[in-house]
Amino acid sequence: MSTAVQPHTTSPGSAPSETPPHRSRRGHWIDNWDPDSDEFWQSGGAKIARRNLVLSIFSDHVAFNIWIIWTIIAVNLANVGIKLSVPELFWLTAVPNLIGSALRLPYTFALPRFGGRMWTAVSGAVLLAPALLLALVVPSGWLARQGHSTQLWMLLGCAATAGIGGANFSSSMTNISFFYPDKRKGLALGLNAAGGNLGVAAAQLFVPLVIIIGIPAAAVKLSTHHVHLAYAGVLYLPLIVVAGVLAWLKMDSLTQAKTDRRAYAAAVKSPQTWIMSVLYIGTFGSFIGYSFALPLVIKNTFPDFLSHHAFIANYLAGLGFVGALVGSLARPLGGWLSDHLGGARVTMASFLGMAVFTASAVAGVNNRSFSLFFSSFMVIFLLSGVGNGSTYRMIPSIFRALGCRQATEPGVDTQDTEMSFKRQAGAAIGLAGAMGAFGGFVIQVVFRQASLHLAVLIKAAKTPAEKLTVASTHLEWAIPALRAFLVGYLVLAAVTWLFYLRKTTANSRIPSLAHASI
Repeated sequence: MSTAVQPHTTSPGSAPSETPPHRSRRGHWIDNWDPDSDEFWQSGGAKIARRNLVLSIFSDHVAFNIWIIWTIIAVNLANVGIKLSVPELFWLTAVPNLIGSALRLPYTFALPRFGGRMWTAVSGAVLLAPALLLALVVPSGWLARQGHSTQLWMLLGCAATAGIGGANFSSSMTNISFFYPDKRKGLALGLNAAGGNLGVAAAQLFVPLVIIIGIPAAAVKLSTHHVHLAYAGVLYLPLIVVAGVLAWLKMDSLTQAKTDRRAYAAAVKSPQTWIMSVLYIGTFGSFIGYSFALPLVIKNTFPDFLSHHAFIANYLAGLGFVGALVGSLARPLGGWLSDHLGGARVTMASFLGMAVFTASAVAGVNNRSFSLFFSSFMVIFLLSGVGNGSTYRMIPSIFRALGCRQATEPGVDTQDTEMSFKRQAGAAIGLAGAMGAFGGFVIQVVFRQASLHLAVLIKAAKTPAEKLTVASTHLEWAIPALRAFLVGYLVLAAVTWLFYLRKTTANSRIPSLAHASI
């Protein structure tokens, strides 16, 4: 669809336009975009940015639903006659995380080539593949009759396609960062990310209920009961189509939204990119890693509690909904707090709090207190969400400060320099997003390694009774993993302080980099 408006293009190096934004004859491409101009913003820029943000949120939301869906499938496979070990189940949740992380970089590169509108529509439509595989292959009687090895590899292949849902995030965040002025980026990026992250909560809330539609209530209370795994895939088919069509018809592409190779090369060379990527591993990596892993961790750490709470035991994936919801809603709060207090301060406080409540979760395991363990993780989700917002708010602020410094040097074109660093910020956001998602994979691998000893002991047991006894006497298997995470949070808090709050560090050479606005 195209619009009959007069095209308005801005040549390189020209003064920023304060005229209302116009779509070019190419349809949904906008050539003159200057959100930092108040006149431009109020004369139509805000309305266009808001529309693209809303549609981006919806598309991301559906994508995150698909990305996380294997957390529900993994804990229900035994109900369809497929029995895997705990380490194998962790692979089924870790593989989508890994694939989503790896695809985030090429997805970000695709944004300037195809434009935000086309890429949002196309990347959304690709989600039909994992939904169809889940609807047709996973619940099939044919798969249930195959040998263990065939089952595992088929399931891993289907789970890998769900990783596509995790890739959309980076390109959408980069795209939205160009639509909003610097002073509104924190909240806009926070809302875009929160809308996507809420897809985790939505899937873990509704899918466990959808797959038991038509199952008698008495049967659902049993430890093993039938489920309709196909419904999990069918549920998302219409939503994927709607998201893709809306993106195609209503979204726009910005000519200026280019994270080109030069911008990526500059961002890769900047130490600030990698410092922020490491910090984002700790925040978003924790959010998505725990979202994937928590149902399996609870199932194998508190079987004594679950045996007395049939509904919770059978709606185990739904427990993850609470944490994902809290973390998602906290993300805009992190952006808002960073706009007022400074992203570095908020980020460091988040890491320190996550360390404290990880220690509390360890105490919950040691004392066999499910309530202490679960409530501790809910606070960790809250703080990871706040940290997600604050770290993403820091990136454009840091590169803006770098650009302002270089723009003051003699003979430098101010406008071109500022635009160059804005594109570097977009590239850095894409890189940090990929690294952060990889952090979620690391969390699951650490949990998997911690469970290997338990899996070996269970396998060595000869009878079902012996296996149950082994499992019930090694309920502290996750503690080494939790202690590793605790140390990691303390290290990340120290890194934040060292590079962005301690004025005597190298970052003091960059004006305002240690200021509260960062």
